[in-house]
Amino acid sequence: MAKNQKSISASGLDFLKLLKDNNNREWFGEHKEIYLEELQKLTDFADALLELMQSHDLIETPSGKKVLHRIYRDTRFSKEKIPYKINFSGSFTRATRALRGGYYFHIEPGNCFLAGGFYGPNAEDLKLIREDISFDPNPITAILNAADFVETFGTLQGEKLKTTPKGFSADDPAIELLRHKQFLLIRNFSDQQVMQQDFLTEANRTFKSMRPFFDYMSMVLSTDGDGVTI
Repeated sequence: MAKNQKSISASGLDFLKLLKDNNNREWFGEHKEIYLEELQKLTDFADALLELMQSHDLIETPSGKKVLHRIYRDTRFSKEKIPYKINFSGSFTRATRALRGGYYFHIEPGNCFLAGGFYGPNAEDLKLIREDISFDPNPITAILNAADFVETFGTLQGEKLKTTPKGFSADDPAIELLRHKQFLLIRNFSDQQVMQQDFLTEANRTFKSMRPFFDYMSMVLSTDGDGVTI
């Protein structure tokens, strides 16, 4: 497979469909060579995407191989004991403490998507984010309402409180944003879309469109009120 793999292979999606119906170690062992072939194709795709992303962001992850997540499930604390994930996935980490946010891709028949943002901010970071939004919601509102953001992601997603966060007013004009516990940007793709030759370009464009949001969050989380690095 060429190193400039531009899409997700149909055979990779077919493998995942079969794995879902035969999620056991015996079947996987018999089809291990097919899995390794698909893994190499995915590695080539991740390498090509990493190369594109490095032109507009600093990425800590050194190679496509390091991006990919293991297909083996940790079943020690799970009620569901199937041994393998039924998806391929990977994540890119931004370099240095000053660059916050992360990129994620998820390939699963009928459930393919690209995502980024803040899945589980700690209490200190969440407090900083909420305080900044409450003080002046205009910067983040402008980002979320920008044409490119709306076209690409629709709206900010993630788990939210049903009540008012402690220390804030229910009458705060930005209360809906303040209720967020997660800050996620998600773009869904059909199986056909991820197999198109332009998917690599679209994946890179999608991740690049996250930058205004990441830049805002990085400023909030890495500088004090005077713009000095914390």
